Amino acid sequence: MRIGIMMRSADEVGGISVYARNIVEELLKSDPVNEYILFYKSDKHLGRYKEFANCREILLPGGSKAIWDQIRIPLAAKREKVDLVFNPKFTVPLFTRCKTVMVVHGADWFIPPYDEVYNSLDVFYIKRVMPLYLRKADFVTSVSDYSTDGFVNAFPWLKEKIQTVYFGPHRNFRVIEDREHLESVRARYNLPEKFILTVIRYDHGTRNTRKNFPGMVEAFAKYKKMGGTEKFVVVGRDCDMYGRENDLEGLGVKDDVLFPGLVAQEDLPAFYNLARLYLYPTIIEAFPIPTTEAMACGCPIVTSNSTGLKELTEGVSVAVDPADTDAIAGAIQKVLSDPALRRQMREKGLERSRIFSWEKCARQTLDIFERLCR
Repeated sequence: MRIGIMMRSADEVGGISVYARNIVEELLKSDPVNEYILFYKSDKHLGRYKEFANCREILLPGGSKAIWDQIRIPLAAKREKVDLVFNPKFTVPLFTRCKTVMVVHGADWFIPPYDEVYNSLDVFYIKRVMPLYLRKADFVTSVSDYSTDGFVNAFPWLKEKIQTVYFGPHRNFRVIEDREHLESVRARYNLPEKFILTVIRYDHGTRNTRKNFPGMVEAFAKYKKMGGTEKFVVVGRDCDMYGRENDLEGLGVKDDVLFPGLVAQEDLPAFYNLARLYLYPTIIEAFPIPTTEAMACGCPIVTSNSTGLKELTEGVSVAVDPADTDAIAGAIQKVLSDPALRRQMREKGLERSRIFSWEKCARQTLDIFERLCR
């Protein structure tokens, strides 16, 4: 079987690009039998997988996203005699005879009131093109049951060709026993001795309400008034913009909220290991990668009691209403004042993290490819 993979999403910053790079790496490692053709829109990651004998990488530069997806990819797939086209994101070429599989990372656009966190123009566009892609795709994988249920509720006819396939954190996210390494990361980023961590990027041109930073920082300020001594470390691309848009001084926490920015992936596991608590009461998530990373590193979690967050962390986190800052502050205080509870949450999180892995994701995805191409 010759499998073509659309790698345009690997160029992005965020969860979908993490998914694209990791699923490809794991497929290539675990499947030496089939041949993989990776189609790139830019040369940013060209050559990333050159050590794999079962892989060829092809650059298809230029054109808009739509032209690349709907013209460049079908032509290249035909030229390379591809049997199946796989897109780690939510489009497929509409005019191809190949089998097609795509991944959906959340049905937010179709679930009121969560659709309101996106620009109205984006919602208008997605609601019109997504049904075309879903009908054309021979199969759709979804990153969580929450995401799957959202799509099936919006499109009941999709039920027969959609399946939840969990993924997980990179294997680098684990409990780190090397104190020297941890302290070197602490020194490099000037991290405090005791801190609460969140990992959220800032998206320019969007409403930026989904990550609930105002709720987090207000809850943190309330926790400080309860006598909390920890700092709040906010990691992510352009995350300092949250500090500019929110009145940290008025909340009395200007010197207690730190923005290291975008942290190198090789250093991020140390952040989770050093943190006393991972705070993630976001508004909506289909598959929140940072919570799986926190669990794999043994970091206790305070998060939301809804959407994909509930599905992934129920029973191992302290879950609250993300709109209730008093509840968030109380949950922080509850966890950080109880060492026995933190130990229990750590052990439960480590146990839960074992069900999320790229190996399982690749195996299930490959099973779908093979069923379609028999």
